[in-house]
Amino acid sequence: MIIGPKKLLQLVKKDKLIENLSERELKNPEGAGFDLRLNAVYEVSGDGFLGIEERKTPNANLLAKYKKGKSTRVVLKPGKHYIVSTIEKLNLPLDITANIWLRRTLYMAGIILSGGNTAPGYSGVLSFSFYNFGKSKVDVELGARIIHILFYRIEGVGSQYRGQWQGGRVTATKKEKQV
Repeated sequence: MIIGPKKLLQLVKKDKLIENLSERELKNPEGAGFDLRLNAVYEVSGDGFLGIEERKTPNANLLAKYKKGKSTRVVLKPGKHYIVSTIEKLNLPLDITANIWLRRTLYMAGIILSGGNTAPGYSGVLSFSFYNFGKSKVDVELGARIIHILFYRIEGVGSQYRGQWQGGRVTATKKEKQV
């Protein structure tokens, strides 16, 4: 069952479910969850590898990072793959999981989100893929709301996230052993 905004705001206040929420979300959230904002944009290049025991992510070169009070924009070019991260940090307990959804303005402009479920016990900023599938450039201002996140109660308790992405890192610098 989806957890509604009133209960979510209680969890934000009491348990720091999400840190760095915007004033808009703290005072007047819209929908069934929260909108999260764009912190950083990385352009993806190079090759990746996923094996049984090891993996290697492609390179992620930082294009821009949000600075409060400064207007910074990034152009998402057609046919390009980007990794983006949020300003907000999640601190999921073991009885809550979360799913992310792209905001309508972006998918109407041709942006595809590759993200999905965030595991119970995950703590950190969120990072996921944007791909400009459209034919036009999309100009995005850092700090803008880019995704809507929904939270779900788990019947019983989920398993603690143990992955190497805990904390919100964006890429691995070398081939690494999977946990």
